[in-house]
Amino acid sequence: MHDLVIRGGQVITAAGVISADIAIEDERIYEIGPDLDAGKEELDARGLTIFPGVIDVHVHFNEPGRTHWEGSATGSRAFAAGGGTLFFDMPLNSSPCTVNGAAFDEKRAALEKSSVTDFALWGGLVPGNTSELPELAERGVVGLKAFLCDSGLPEFPRADESTLFEGMRVAARFALPVAVHAESQAITSALTREAIGNGRTSVRDYLASRPVRAEVEAIQSAAAIAKETGAKLHIVHVSSGSGVRAALEARAGGVDVSIETCPHYLFFTAEDMERLGAAAKCAPPLRSSGEREDLWERVLDGSVGIIGSDHSPAPIELKSGSDFFSIWGGIAGIQATLAVLLETGYRQRGLPLGSIAELLSNHPAQRFNIHNKGGIRRGYDADLAMVRLSESFVMDAGSLLQRHAISPYIGSRFRGKVEETLLRGKLAGTSAGRFVRPQSTID
Repeated sequence: MHDLVIRGGQVITAAGVISADIAIEDERIYEIGPDLDAGKEELDARGLTIFPGVIDVHVHFNEPGRTHWEGSATGSRAFAAGGGTLFFDMPLNSSPCTVNGAAFDEKRAALEKSSVTDFALWGGLVPGNTSELPELAERGVVGLKAFLCDSGLPEFPRADESTLFEGMRVAARFALPVAVHAESQAITSALTREAIGNGRTSVRDYLASRPVRAEVEAIQSAAAIAKETGAKLHIVHVSSGSGVRAALEARAGGVDVSIETCPHYLFFTAEDMERLGAAAKCAPPLRSSGEREDLWERVLDGSVGIIGSDHSPAPIELKSGSDFFSIWGGIAGIQATLAVLLETGYRQRGLPLGSIAELLSNHPAQRFNIHNKGGIRRGYDADLAMVRLSESFVMDAGSLLQRHAISPYIGSRFRGKVEETLLRGKLAGTSAGRFVRPQSTID
């Protein structure tokens, strides 16, 4: 008798969407097919579509040190409510930042105590820590994160060209991707100084200070170093179709590059930032409707391989004020990723359900060498998001499980509601999450 059998759902598999039961034993998927044998427990999934659990490769849960901003206890519960089962926590906004082995150990211990979903950790690449990158690799980071512009935190300075080159050489030795926040420091800093110096601090002034060309030039620069060093490159939160094209040109030139965008770049535009204000501030900023549609085309044609939330929350006092440059730049959207893809992708643009599973689960697991996750197949962890596609809902402040009810998605209507999320065959939230490390590709 199986531990659990899920009956009669529409299951998204590598072979397509099929009507099937799923049998689970010892936390893993044992069998997929019609009319399976009985389970000790059974779930009725008739009317539900079953996705692999969402893998979010880009979150800021700020633990340890800044749990008053979020913390993995609240953040992981919100993530699970949106169908999430494995997140990759970024190395900054926590204190200390994850730039050496000791900081990694501290963060891992904190998340093992508080997270209700599985988690993996990014390491940081900053000036002065290249000698400590091997110990991060040995502890099991999924990759190394660098900023090509000011991060907003003095304890996590941007990586200059020399730092990026040396860091990528180390990363290549361990076959680890280097993720870059791709905005040109020269362009953004000059435009920011000019605007503030002239007393221009509105939303429009902020938008003008971070143009698309700053993203394109930074992607080109990082790609040139990745090609020289042989490193894997991951471009985080690409905000524009122009940025995707720059990354594709690098790929055509031989760079091993993956492209990530975020739900907010697919859902909102620069005009929405003017309407919503601080809740929609992010870097790179939201773009024009033309750039958004260009970005959607790159998602639909498969050029963009991964979508991560870049959930970057902050307390209300940091998300208010008349000077838009001084407001904390981060969008809180950990609970909305699957909903956005279902509403604006599947329903409005015909993005297949299988492609959503690839963007949110399959490709993230493959790119970062996470084995036995990211799909619904025999032997994989039973990480599942059970969704009622026909159900509409409005995302309101009361439904958000994150620490602060600040999000640009509040008031938005979606169709496709997560009914249950299973982590290794159990309802998410009923057991502790576990640390997940990539399988080494080094002999």
